[in-house]
Amino acid sequence: MTSSTMSHTPADVSIQPRNLSFDVEAALATDWHKGDPFSTAFYNALSIMFPVGEQQFIDSVKHYRDRITDPVLAADVRGFTAQESIHRREHQKYNEALCSSLGYSLDALEGPIRRRIDWAQKHMPPIVHLGATVAYEHWTAILADALLRRPEMMDGADPHLAALWRWHAIEESEHKAVAFDVYRAVGGTPNMRRRLMLAITLEFAWDTLRHMRAMLKDHKGSKVKLWLGGMKFLFGKGGALRGLGRPWLDFFRRDFHPWDHDNRAVVAKVAQSLSLKVAAAE
Repeated sequence: MTSSTMSHTPADVSIQPRNLSFDVEAALATDWHKGDPFSTAFYNALSIMFPVGEQQFIDSVKHYRDRITDPVLAADVRGFTAQESIHRREHQKYNEALCSSLGYSLDALEGPIRRRIDWAQKHMPPIVHLGATVAYEHWTAILADALLRRPEMMDGADPHLAALWRWHAIEESEHKAVAFDVYRAVGGTPNMRRRLMLAITLEFAWDTLRHMRAMLKDHKGSKVKLWLGGMKFLFGKGGALRGLGRPWLDFFRRDFHPWDHDNRAVVAKVAQSLSLKVAAAE
């Protein structure tokens, strides 16, 4: 690594898209995650955010392409854009099938996110958009890492949807440092990324909760029992959000880099189990 290197993704990680498609339409009409409405709604709520959010991520990084002089980071940006574009496509199909099957309004669910992004594009400078992408990418990275390290999180899930979420987690792990490296290369500061992480965490939590409430409002049975059981799924032993506090806090270190959380081995293991080509350099 030379002093002029802007990319700090490990040399043996090549960010290449896997142009996959998943047959999930039938399963999305059901409580596909273990037959449980709460955990199913959690993953569906996350999916609703992705097409709009990932397009904003792509745009915020591509805005600075002309300022990237390191050919390695430039290649990383191309890989990031390609991976996120396919994620966006697959989750758009996912969301349209979900809403068509269960009668949700995709416009109503996405609308507040679209309006927030539109407002920010009018009133905030590009570096803020990029910093927000860095914060969101850290959230997706630590959620992806938890999913890959704890395969039991998808026990009992529809196999097509389990494969989709694991594929997405693999590629989020591979490109987790690209926006961060671009942000540093173009002069983004630690203080700004810290402040943006606080704002993005609130947005991320609010959007997830808003989507879940809309999806669960017609649930038959005790809402109290449903949500209390859901808290166990999220925060109990082996929960989806259990153990994310420390990696989230690491983001606030001045010297933090996403590959401080080195999960190459687990990414390779899960990719092999799915018969996916590991995106590693020759």
